[in-house]
Amino acid sequence: MLKTFLATTAAMAIFMNSAMAADLKFAPGEDAKFNWKSYEDFKTAHADLKGQTLTIFGPWRGEDEALFQTVLAYFADATGINVKYSSSENYEQQIVIDTQAGSPPNIAILPQPGLLADLAAKGLLVPLGDDVASWVKDNYGAGESWVNYGTYNGKDGQPAYFAFPFKADVKSLVWFVPENFEEAGYEVPESMEDLIALSDKIVADGGTPWCIGLGSGGATGWPATDWVEDLMLRQQSPETYDKWVKNEIKFNDPAVVGAIDEFGKFAKNEKYVSGGVAAVASTDFRDSPKGLFDIPPKCYLHHQASFVPSFFPEGTKVGTDVDFFYMPTYASKPELGKPVLGAGTLVTVTKESPAAKAFVDFLKTPIAHEVWMAQSSFLTPYKGVNTDAYANEQMKKQGDILTSATTFRFDGSDLMPGKIGAGAFWTGMVDFVGGKSAEAVATDIQKAWDGLN
Repeated sequence: MLKTFLATTAAMAIFMNSAMAADLKFAPGEDAKFNWKSYEDFKTAHADLKGQTLTIFGPWRGEDEALFQTVLAYFADATGINVKYSSSENYEQQIVIDTQAGSPPNIAILPQPGLLADLAAKGLLVPLGDDVASWVKDNYGAGESWVNYGTYNGKDGQPAYFAFPFKADVKSLVWFVPENFEEAGYEVPESMEDLIALSDKIVADGGTPWCIGLGSGGATGWPATDWVEDLMLRQQSPETYDKWVKNEIKFNDPAVVGAIDEFGKFAKNEKYVSGGVAAVASTDFRDSPKGLFDIPPKCYLHHQASFVPSFFPEGTKVGTDVDFFYMPTYASKPELGKPVLGAGTLVTVTKESPAAKAFVDFLKTPIAHEVWMAQSSFLTPYKGVNTDAYANEQMKKQGDILTSATTFRFDGSDLMPGKIGAGAFWTGMVDFVGGKSAEAVATDIQKAWDGLN
């Protein structure tokens, strides 16, 4: 009987271990592109947490949730912690309800620094500590930018570091078809001056440089805000950008008007835009890039974020049929470095526990990033990862843009009050391409902002 019991127990142990191993997307130690040492070191340091529970609430649902679960499997395997992840269609409202009701998860992950700042001010977030802030500053591309986005005033009015960045997106991209460039003899521009010169060259050759479409139903106008934000970061200091999105300098300040006018050099130039200026506001942003693929091409360049391949013709291969380059900076303004416009999710502790602290520690390991990197839809500014772990060269290129950035800024319209960033700014850009001056449009937007007070 004893032998039978021991044999059965041994068989169960083997089955359970193999089941746990099967839950891990990539077998530990088997692929050199992953930093398995970071995983083993983390595992050794947190061996005393087995049996604890960690609750995580985040924005990811569907495919992204499934990908995040593959990351969580490594955390659970390393620590023995029981991890429970949940989300909600209205996750921004739900986290406010849960924290204010006194039933928060251990970890809350959100893409809105403004919402997190509100939670911190109400005493609903747990500071992560200056040591974590220093780690992010030293190990992330544009580290100081990311620290600033995670630093808020607490309930006591004192600033503290509350939010760890995990998963980012890049908006500062210009898309093109390599075959079109090769046939015409064009080269990827290294500076904004080169980009303008290339646009002029395309016109001189009888082509049209840009496809620009602002249409998006009730959100028409938003693609122009990305243009203006990218140009602000290339003409003005990051501090000026920050003051702008906080209304500490006015929308009709010359710095902002200058960026809007610079956008006009592209969007309001009849020779620069496919379909002419009249088509800019009426063309849906999802249809706009299709001109890149026409024969002959209706345009050679398209400014849009990393998600735009979803709207390319079916079967288009990024890296072969289409590619991108970093939206260049002005050679005349080297002091502004290499700014990147984008977005990101921020991890916060909303209910303190040893398991929650361990999870933040886990995010410092390359493996926590590389597991998602090796699949899809994940970019990281963490300089310690092996970029060869990215699923393809295009993701790797975008990851390199993040790690080499000197400044990172969130989409400005997302940081403004909703009635401005998702209202007056959008409609103002439509008015601008419709013929209104940058000064007049900026003044209208500022009046709307003043009206909120």
